Amino acid sequence: MILLNFSHPLTVEHRAQLEALTGQPVAEVREIPTQLDLATSFGPQAAALADAAGLTPTQWQTEPLLLVLPALNYAAAALLAELHGRMGYFPPVVRLRPVAGALPPRYEVAEVLDLQTQRAEARQRR
Repeated sequence: MILLNFSHPLTVEHRAQLEALTGQPVAEVREIPTQLDLATSFGPQAAALADAAGLTPTQWQTEPLLLVLPALNYAAAALLAELHGRMGYFPPVVRLRPVAGALPPRYEVAEVLDLQTQRAEARQRR
């Protein structure tokens, strides 16, 4: 699978944790620098971030993708909307958490959020 990272750099350990959680090898990690201009609209900036991933329309719809969202919540929301439009579904998203008591601070993979399944289950609660 292709891991699209719109956040802080990931370690070899993160990659191993993701492979264990998903049961799939991470074939490629694409690091997409994410620095948004807070004074301008996020919609076009989210589209530019998606473009920076360098995937074709066919790849967006057929490749197994895993996503590390930008830390800024508004950027994450805009990017998810953009990617849902390109992919036709919500991609799985990596959630990181701080390692308790670690100095200096470091992070571990907490879970992979299956947003598409969460959406489908939420529709049952309409």
